[in-house]
Amino acid sequence: MTSLKGKTLFISGGSRGIGLAIALRAAADGANVTIAAKTAEPHPKLPGTIYTAADEIRAAGGEALPLVCDIREEGQVADAMEKTVERFGGVDIVINNASAIQLTGTLATDMKRFDLMNSINARGTFLVSKLALPHLLKAGNPHVLTLSPPLDMQPKWFKGHVAYSMAKYGMSMVTLGMAAEFEKQGVAFNSLWPLTAIDTAAVRNLLGGAAVAKMSRLPTIMADAAHAILTRSARQCSGNFFIDELVLRESGVTDFSVYAPDASGPLAADFFVPDAVFDQTATKVMRPPE
Repeated sequence: MTSLKGKTLFISGGSRGIGLAIALRAAADGANVTIAAKTAEPHPKLPGTIYTAADEIRAAGGEALPLVCDIREEGQVADAMEKTVERFGGVDIVINNASAIQLTGTLATDMKRFDLMNSINARGTFLVSKLALPHLLKAGNPHVLTLSPPLDMQPKWFKGHVAYSMAKYGMSMVTLGMAAEFEKQGVAFNSLWPLTAIDTAAVRNLLGGAAVAKMSRLPTIMADAAHAILTRSARQCSGNFFIDELVLRESGVTDFSVYAPDASGPLAADFFVPDAVFDQTATKVMRPPE
């Protein structure tokens, strides 16, 4: 399979950034996309709402269903899933994209923020995946793709932001466990993570601003990598923790300059990328401090 034409994607938190980029890549094939996110009204500092995302999806060639949905609320997720099935006839693909971040140390992390990150990241990924499964089990080539890192249990990934790391690795544990649990039923569970920083609102507002954005790649690299994964056979592609550049190199891509048109030097490596991954690419990156 090389196209997602006619497939239905359920994307959490896809009103902007990587989630929207994945939606637009699928829409270019003629896919149906549900955008399930909280952003119904414009944010003063962040671009996009579920409605502007839906307009972009339709303009790209797909069908769109924008739904206000807080993935912490089981009833809202169940309702969004049912509305997706009513509109498009089923669910073929789930993208667990919604995530909350705060890179603070233990003493600077209040429990309200701890609960927010864990309820959206780990619990939300579990909940969306769980409620999608009855529909995915009826699909022809069902995939769940979670935007979370490889399970590289090194202390350096925890010591500066224990709460966030716990929440983010919780998403990856959903991939690990459900891939094994549903292997015989043929539902693929994989994770995808970027080699480098990605130029999103989070980078510009929280993780270094314009300076880091210039050392980042565009969200389209994650979208192209996701497309390459989602068009594979679900029965032959599950339980993987993919890195975007390595997926695309395996698919034959050799020129990555299009994904970082403003970069003039080394790119900023993303958090959580295992050291061994950098040995598999010639891309020059500045790794996070130990």
